[in-house]
Amino acid sequence: MTRSGMYSAHVTLSAIEIEPMTSRSRLACHYIKRAVAPELSDDEAFTNAPLTLKFIMNGLSFSELCCLFCCPPCPGKIAAKLAFLPPEPTYAFTPDETGSKFTLTLTERAEWQYSEREKENIEGFYSRTTRGNRIACLFVRCSPNARFTILFSHGNAVDLGQMSSFYLGLGTRINCNIFSYDYSGYGVSGGKPSEKNLYADIDAAWQALRTRYGISPENIILYGQSIGTVPTVDLAARYEVGAVVLHSPLMSGMRVAFPNTKRTWFFDAFPSIDKIPKVTSPVLVIHGTEDEVIDFSHGLAIYERCPRAVEPLWVEGAGHNDVELFNQYLERLKRFVSVELLN
Repeated sequence: MTRSGMYSAHVTLSAIEIEPMTSRSRLACHYIKRAVAPELSDDEAFTNAPLTLKFIMNGLSFSELCCLFCCPPCPGKIAAKLAFLPPEPTYAFTPDETGSKFTLTLTERAEWQYSEREKENIEGFYSRTTRGNRIACLFVRCSPNARFTILFSHGNAVDLGQMSSFYLGLGTRINCNIFSYDYSGYGVSGGKPSEKNLYADIDAAWQALRTRYGISPENIILYGQSIGTVPTVDLAARYEVGAVVLHSPLMSGMRVAFPNTKRTWFFDAFPSIDKIPKVTSPVLVIHGTEDEVIDFSHGLAIYERCPRAVEPLWVEGAGHNDVELFNQYLERLKRFVSVELLN
């Protein structure tokens, strides 16, 4: 199969992210503007990025920058402003006569439509989080004899409508059913994106998967991609499952903005590097060596701290958005699911 063969209809669907300078510079500017230009908004600080970032380029250490902060930034606000970019919804939920099940209806923004047969294998519903938000969930039946169900936490600037075709293709090829959900503020989910909501969202998805479909933890594979690795690691640190897949993971928010950061500061967001040692399930780490959004070093560091890491997949030459277009992506997942997890 060629790199474009599997996903020719949806080559941009799996991990649409902000431009690398946008993500890193915005995060860096949010931290340093409190020291050098607190009167600026985040957007103004970003506009003047060459001016503000020169403090770093000229040798001002991170610890020196911290000493300049009159007050530390709030991780939740950083996360909401910088880490989440929900797109305009690409789908709607159409209720059945009972109101408990919903049909996924793609909007005109979607680049494809489903056949009636495909629609029959996709079930939508809502779940309520502990923080009061109603989130959209999707169960995709890809294989009638599948042993494993993947709880998939998607990337940043996509929603269930954009991801649903990918789920059908992936699940069919690796013989897994797929359960996914939209974060608060994404798609037709209520609320607003935040770090706390991120953790509550995956908790609600986990409970729905367990209770609504009766799937036991040993038959669940947690799969997180990019920002989706954050709730995935958090959940995996609290529950033992069949396996965990971390696709382009990040160590923490500060380490994305400031690559030389060696420790987790109390105001850091998304500290997955400190949670990964608590994960007791087998972990497969996947990362592109030329990732321009979350540097390859993040995947290496996460892998090295995994107590039960399996052979990782380092995709030579792959960036942040195209790992799944390389042949070894599917090959590695197939071997992991159908061979390694069954032995």
